[in-house]
Amino acid sequence: MKNIWKNKWVKFGVFGTAYLLWVIWNTNYWWLIGMPIIFDMYVTQKVHWAFWKKKGVEKQTKVVEWVDAIIFAVIAATLIRTFFFEAYTIPTSSMEKSLLVGDYLFVSKSAYGPRKPMTPIAFPFVHHSMPMSNNMTPSFSEVWQRDYFRMKGYRTIKNNDVVVFNFPEGDTVCLEEQAPSYYDLCRRFGRENIWNRYTVVHRPVDKCENYIKRCVAIPGDSLQIVNGQLLINGKPQDKAGQVQYNYHVVTDGSAINPKAMEKLGVSHEDFKNGYIQPGYYQIPMTEEVAERVKTFNIVRHVERANADSLDRSSQIFPHDARYPWNEDNFGPIWIPKKGATIALNLENLPFYQRIIGHYEGNQLEVENNQIFINGEPATSYTFKMDYYWLMGDNRHNSQDSRYWGYVPEDHVVGRASMVWLSLDKDQKFPKSIRFKRMFRTIH
Repeated sequence: MKNIWKNKWVKFGVFGTAYLLWVIWNTNYWWLIGMPIIFDMYVTQKVHWAFWKKKGVEKQTKVVEWVDAIIFAVIAATLIRTFFFEAYTIPTSSMEKSLLVGDYLFVSKSAYGPRKPMTPIAFPFVHHSMPMSNNMTPSFSEVWQRDYFRMKGYRTIKNNDVVVFNFPEGDTVCLEEQAPSYYDLCRRFGRENIWNRYTVVHRPVDKCENYIKRCVAIPGDSLQIVNGQLLINGKPQDKAGQVQYNYHVVTDGSAINPKAMEKLGVSHEDFKNGYIQPGYYQIPMTEEVAERVKTFNIVRHVERANADSLDRSSQIFPHDARYPWNEDNFGPIWIPKKGATIALNLENLPFYQRIIGHYEGNQLEVENNQIFINGEPATSYTFKMDYYWLMGDNRHNSQDSRYWGYVPEDHVVGRASMVWLSLDKDQKFPKSIRFKRMFRTIH
C-alpha cells in the first residue's frame, strides 16, 4: 500500500478527483484551470510551487518548516470553516433551555449549502473586527464584494431547525454602542442624534454579527402569536427544544432557596435578576419547572407573564402604529417566498419595505400615496429570495424576528448540529464542565 501511494499517478488521481468533485459542487467551472496546477504538482513537477522552500534541499530550516506548517494550517482551516463546519459559542440566554450560555457548538455549513464568501478580503479566523481592538477596527476590506451565491446542500431549512445567521439589522453599527440595533436606536432617539453621538459604520452581509435562533416559520408559512402561544398556519407550533417564558412567582413572604432553583436548572443569574421585592419574583422557566415550583411550601402563586394588550409597536416589527402588537400577541403575518407575487399597497408596505428597498436592492419611494419601485408605479411585487422567521426559545428574553422581521436566505450561515463542549460560568472548574451536554446533537 505504501508503494502504491508513492506512485505519482495515484496521487494525482486521488487529489485530482477530489478537486474535480469540489469544482462540480462549487458550480463554478472557471476553477478547472486549477487542474493543470495539480497535474504539475504531482506528475510533471516543472514549477516550484512551494516557493518558500529551497528546491532540492532534503532538510529545511526550522523557520521554513514553521512557515510551511502555518500556510497549510491556514488554508486547511479556511476551507473547512468556509465549506464544511465552524465552531461557535452561545453568549446569551435567548435560546435557553434548549441551548445554554457556555455551550460550544459545531455549525454545519454544508447542511444548507456553503455560502461563498461575499467579502473575500479579510483577516483569517476572525469575524468582523480585529482582535484586541474592542470591535472598533474592521478585519475586512470592501474593495472587492461578490454577489450572494450558495452551493448545493444536503437539506433545506425546515421548521424548528436551529439556525446561525447574520443579524439582518447588523449592516449598520454604532461602534461605541454595538449591542443595540442601530435602527432601533434611530427609532428611539432620531437618526440625527445618533449620527452626532456615535461613529456609524457599514458592514457587509457576511460580516454582520452572528445570531442563533430557532426557525419557527419557513417561506410561505403564516404565523401568529396569541397570548404567548405560537401558531404556524393556524396550528400550535410542533414541540421543539425547551421553550421557556417569564413567570410571576409569589411566596408567603419568605425567600426562595437559590439551591432549590439551581437543582431545577434555573441559572444563578436568572434567579438573581428575577428578584423584584420580598415575596415576589419574575423568573424565566419552562412549563415543567414552573409546575415544580408550585409545589414549594412557601409558594402561593405561579403565573406565566403575558403582555396582554400592551402596545409595543415602536419596538415590535413592523414598527408601525397601525399594528399595536407585542411579544405575546403578534400577527398574523405571512413569510415571503421566492417567486411569490403579492398585491402591494400602503397598508401592507411596512411589512415589505425593507425587503424591497434593502435586501433586494430596489429604489423604493412613496409619493402622493403612490408606491414607486425603481421609478415605476407599483401595485404588486415579486420576491427574489426566500425569507425565514426566527425566534429564541427563551420567549420573553430574546431579541428575534418579532423585533426586526424576516431573515433573508443570503443571511443564513448554517445549521447548528452538535454541542461539543459546555461550561457553566456559575461553577468552578472542573464542576463547570457539563459532561451530560457534551457531544449532544441539537434538536
